Amino acid sequence: QVWLEESGGGLVQTGGSLRLSCAASGRAFSDYSVAWFRQAPGREREFVAWIAWNSPSTTYADSVKGRFTIARNNAENTASLQMSSLKPEDTAVYYCAVYSTGRYDNIGAWHYWGQGTQVTVSS
Repeated sequence: QVWLEESGGGLVQTGGSLRLSCAASGRAFSDYSVAWFRQAPGREREFVAWIAWNSPSTTYADSVKGRFTIARNNAENTASLQMSSLKPEDTAVYYCAVYSTGRYDNIGAWHYWGQGTQVTVSS
């Protein structure tokens, strides 16, 4: 079992930046890949970014590539999502997820989820 808690969300203007954090407890966080997803009102949850268990490998959704950066600190059992050049369409609840048994962008493949943190980008 892994427990996840996201933080760092808030209200920001277009073009601004936010850094989301995901704190993990429980089983060995460092053994698992980590992903961020988001869900906007009235829309399905979608993949945002992924990082391998040993950090070097990352993947991003096209919509955030070049603006968002995923990272992790296995010593501290944390992951982060640095978001820059934010747009109103980035408004959503952001979730971190740990331990996938399938493709990184397959929501159903992820076993552990946090409760989410709200990000609102004003125009």
